[in-house]
Amino acid sequence: MNEEELKVKASALRDKLDREAREGGYILNPDADMTGFLCEGLVRNIERYGYMACPCRLASGRREEDLDIICPCDYRDPDLNEYGACFCALYVDSDIASGKKEARSVPERRPDEKERAASRAAAAAASPEKAAPAPRAGGMKVWRCKVCGYLCARPEPPLKCPVCKADKDRFEEFAF
Repeated sequence: MNEEELKVKASALRDKLDREAREGGYILNPDADMTGFLCEGLVRNIERYGYMACPCRLASGRREEDLDIICPCDYRDPDLNEYGACFCALYVDSDIASGKKEARSVPERRPDEKERAASRAAAAAASPEKAAPAPRAGGMKVWRCKVCGYLCARPEPPLKCPVCKADKDRFEEFAF
C-alpha cells in the first residue's frame, strides 16, 4: 500500500473510530495529527496481522496472544479512569479533550511476555471441566465484554459488542 492509500484508509478508520467512540460515550483524541498517526499504525497492523493491534505495543502476529491489545484494548478503561488517556492516547477523557488538563505518560499495564506465557501455559494445563463453566439454566450463559464490561445472556457471545464494537473473541463467560 502506498502512502496515499494509507492516508485515505487511516482517515476513514479515524472517522469510524470517532463515530463509535461518541456512540459509546468515549472521546477520541482531538489532536488530528496524533490520531492520524495512530490510525496509520492501526491500518498497517490490519494489513500486517489482520487485526487492529495497538500501534504503540509489540504484537506477536497471533491474534489469540494479542487479544488484550486489539484496539480498543483491555487496558483502555483503567487507563482513562486513572490517567485520563489510554496508553497510546487515542482515547482521552473530557478534561484532556477540552484542554483543561494535559495528557501525561501512561505506564504499561500489559504483563510482560514471560507473564503472558505463564498465563497461557496455566490455561492450557487446566482440565476442560474447569476451563468451561457449566451452562446456566436453559442453556443460557452470561457473557462479559472484556473491553467495556457489557453483559448479555445468550448461548454464545455476540459477534460484535453493541457498545464498543469489540469482536466475539473479546468476550468471556461471566461468573457471578
